[in-house]
Amino acid sequence: MAAGSFEGQYVWHPAADDRQLARACVDVKAGRYLSAHEVLGDARDDFDVRAHRSLVLASEAADSDLAERWLAEEPGPESALLWARVAMLRALRSADAQDRRTGTLVGIANGACERAAQLLPEDPTPWVAQLALARIRRPLDPAPQGLLTAPPGPWQLFSRVLRLDPWNREAHHRFLSFFFTRHGGTASARWDVASFLSHRAPAASPLRLLPLVALVEEYDPAALLADRTWRQPQWLATSMGLYHHWFPRTSDYRFTPVLDLSYLAHALYMAKREFEAREVLTAMGPYASRMPWSVFGAPGEQLTRARRTCGLPVPSAA
Repeated sequence: MAAGSFEGQYVWHPAADDRQLARACVDVKAGRYLSAHEVLGDARDDFDVRAHRSLVLASEAADSDLAERWLAEEPGPESALLWARVAMLRALRSADAQDRRTGTLVGIANGACERAAQLLPEDPTPWVAQLALARIRRPLDPAPQGLLTAPPGPWQLFSRVLRLDPWNREAHHRFLSFFFTRHGGTASARWDVASFLSHRAPAASPLRLLPLVALVEEYDPAALLADRTWRQPQWLATSMGLYHHWFPRTSDYRFTPVLDLSYLAHALYMAKREFEAREVLTAMGPYASRMPWSVFGAPGEQLTRARRTCGLPVPSAA
């Protein structure tokens, strides 16, 4: 991982320092898919990178016919995966807009995911895409032992992903989001699942961030002493554990894990651990993600405030 130095401006694009992906995004916007084929094929042996790249490319292609055209002209594992991701995004957007076509779009997306899974059976990403769609259809499988509230959910689909890739990052986040209140879940189920998933992960895993993701999801600015929550012992222990065990390993990552680093930097900043937050923000270089900062206000302003508090350079216009 080589994020680069901060040169006065934030880079918000989710490709971050994945130069191949950034170039492929430009090509997809222009209606070309050759470089998308290259970046997805290059990531067949790294499922987290493949998941991230396919999601970012799909976000660029979702408003065009590129995915459908590519699949028709060159059917294969990469074109099928991009189509599955595009169909997934369209279904999720439709559900969020309460569009009456949602059911039809979910059916199309599930069919696209099944086709992609058949073409490359070892890839968990098509199943991860189906897991994202679960919040619409809301399957309620019985929970395994070990959870206090035993919340029903898409456990069978989640287990299928884990058989292919036990620590798949996106799968864990998608599964946790199924239990968010805004998706029909409950606070008790959200906390139970976040705790269960994070504690079963290795100490140096980024999945230990899941409780911090749930904490941001629950944030209520009107609650008494809401901004002091991150200073409580359990949350400080979570963020410091990540700082000591996971953060040192991020230097070995192929690309900067901007979103995960943002959650950690934010938690440390909110806990008044400016020294540690400074290190994490420095490791991010110029790259930024809107979450979790956007929950607390304009993301650029919130990130700038954190950087300034930690004694780091901020954009000149800020």
